[in-house]
Amino acid sequence: MKRVIHLILIIIICFSCMACSKANDANNDANNYSNNEIAPQESQMKTICELATMDCYYHNVAKYSEDDASGVLWWKKDRKFWIEYAGIVTIGIDVTLVKMSVSGENVTIIIPPAKVLGCKVDEKTLTEDSFIVAKDSAKVEAKHQIEAFKQAQAKMQEEASKDAVLLASAQQRAQKLLEDYINNIGNYIGKNYHIEWIYLEGAKELYNISTQASE
Repeated sequence: MKRVIHLILIIIICFSCMACSKANDANNDANNYSNNEIAPQESQMKTICELATMDCYYHNVAKYSEDDASGVLWWKKDRKFWIEYAGIVTIGIDVTLVKMSVSGENVTIIIPPAKVLGCKVDEKTLTEDSFIVAKDSAKVEAKHQIEAFKQAQAKMQEEASKDAVLLASAQQRAQKLLEDYINNIGNYIGKNYHIEWIYLEGAKELYNISTQASE
């Protein structure tokens, strides 16, 4: 009888060990799955880059000048007017060009240079006082104002595109947010990620400018 009881106890212990082993395996699988779920994601990085864009305000003047715009012979009038307003220039990086690959604890990020993504008029700055029409000017119509705005916006975008320091600042902002994103994930799952940046044409030059400015 004692032998039978002893045999039963051994069987119970074996089953208990098997159950613990399966539970540990399940926990490990769950942890691995969880870690994979919160690994760096390229889609999240693109979203971060979109949030990293900068809006810069410029004082802008839309000028329009047209000689002999109306009238006949020596009674012709020129058309001249000005419109003062604030323009908003959005600067950032093209998220469609951002790429990422992860190999163990090594993260490789391809990043393009920052550029002007768009510009628009701050409508709040447009008032009756913003429009100045020259004395004895020919009649100013909506099409003339549209043309003046078009030329002013193009000039503002061109000036912003040449501002290397501003572009470098926007790129640095995006890189810093991406770096923080990678490091925060690494800290959470216990990995020390090493980031390697691959700069597309023009991005390395902007990185160097931002580095020199911070020294």
